[in-house]
Amino acid sequence: MTTFNRRDSLKTIAALGAASTLGGLGNLARAQTPLTIGVIYVGPRDDYGYNQSQAAAAAEAKKMPGIKVVEEENVPETSAVQKTMTGMIAQDGAKLLFPTSYGYFDPHILALAPKYPDVRFSHCGGMWTEGKHPKNVGSFFGYIDECQFLNGVIACHMSKSGKIAFVAAKPIPQVLRNINAFTLGARSVKPGITCSVIFTGDWSMAVKEAEATNSLADQGCDVFTMHVDGPKVIVETAAKRGKMVCGYHASQAKLAPNAYLTGAEWNWFTAYKTAIDAAQSGKPHPNFLRGGLKDGYVKTSPYGAMVTDAAKKQADGIKAQMVGDKFDIFKGPLKDNKGKEVIAAGKVLKQTDPVLESMNYLVEGVQGSF
Repeated sequence: MTTFNRRDSLKTIAALGAASTLGGLGNLARAQTPLTIGVIYVGPRDDYGYNQSQAAAAAEAKKMPGIKVVEEENVPETSAVQKTMTGMIAQDGAKLLFPTSYGYFDPHILALAPKYPDVRFSHCGGMWTEGKHPKNVGSFFGYIDECQFLNGVIACHMSKSGKIAFVAAKPIPQVLRNINAFTLGARSVKPGITCSVIFTGDWSMAVKEAEATNSLADQGCDVFTMHVDGPKVIVETAAKRGKMVCGYHASQAKLAPNAYLTGAEWNWFTAYKTAIDAAQSGKPHPNFLRGGLKDGYVKTSPYGAMVTDAAKKQADGIKAQMVGDKFDIFKGPLKDNKGKEVIAAGKVLKQTDPVLESMNYLVEGVQGSF
């Protein structure tokens, strides 16, 4: 990672940013090799979570021929990311950017993309829309709710209290989808099991994550999962309380080997490679990339030694159906946790259905609100 702080060079950035609109400089940039890509993280790259999973993809990209990678970590979801992106373009010659955090998309990527039409922006998690967003912008994400459903299956098998827990950052659709999938997975084993959720309010809040974990443990929850950027605090706190965990983003198994059951992991390099290949070959920028287990976008962590054979057998059977396009997570009849029907009987929402990317409810069995 370059140690130069791109957020402190406003005069140089402004001058070079303006110059990038000139045809001569644009042609020169296109002729440069290798292709420089910029990867931006909202937190540290070694967080045992979201940022680490993105950094793992960047590390794979560095191995590709003709690729140079510049990185910057701990960039907040504010105008600071615009300065970082502009610096990567103007100073490093980046032609493809991976601004990886959810809040980078609107307004920050959308503000910069029209100013740099020859630069490609690949954002993680955003919802690129035809006719609304620039063609040089794209979004990628994965159906990790498949893995969270499997987490729920394992969690239910291993729970003795019938109470499982979810520590979440913000109630955005992707997070709600994971909470719901985890709960539905558990309730596919035992319909009466409940999942208690606490929202901390931000992607990385160690103190609140520890408080939430302890609170849920005090309520009798004995298997935990999460959707925060760095699961380390939750995993370690739960393990200290004698609870079990299903991980998220990357494997946290070595943090708590006696408590780690399995996990839902990303394989972001699948999306990175697609965007990089298009940029190198001059093909149109991929505006909307999604995939699940069968596409190599997500994967499950190896089972811990304590996971029972019955749990493994059921989870593996469902996983095989998912890979074979023979299993649907969200189907009717389905009610939210307030008793309202959200999916009618007989209706099935496929993973590709855009309505799932605007999910705004918690399913029956979830104890909590937002």
